[in-house]
Amino acid sequence: VIVCCKGNDFDFLSRFFGPKAGIPEDPVTGSAHCLLAPYFGRLLNKNTVVGRQESKRGGSVECKLHDDLRDGKRTVTIMGSAIFASNGKLLMK
Repeated sequence: VIVCCKGNDFDFLSRFFGPKAGIPEDPVTGSAHCLLAPYFGRLLNKNTVVGRQESKRGGSVECKLHDDLRDGKRTVTIMGSAIFASNGKLLMK
C-alpha cells in the first residue's frame, strides 16, 4: 500500500506498507518512487521530482524522468543515499 500527497519542502511525500509481505513499513522504497515520479512529474510539469518517504528512518529520493518510452511508460532514474541492510553471498547450483 502506498500513501502519498503533494509536499511543501519536497515535490511529494509518501509512506509504504506491505503487511501481506511481512513488511509493516518500508523505510524508503525506490520502487514506490519510480511509480509516483511520473504522476507528480505530470502534475507539477517537471522532469525531475524529489520525493520524501516519511517513515521512522525516512529518506529522500530524487527522480529523473526520461523521455524514452518502454511499454508506453517513461523511464525513471532514482538517486539518493543508501545504507547496507545486509551483506553476503548467494551460491546457486
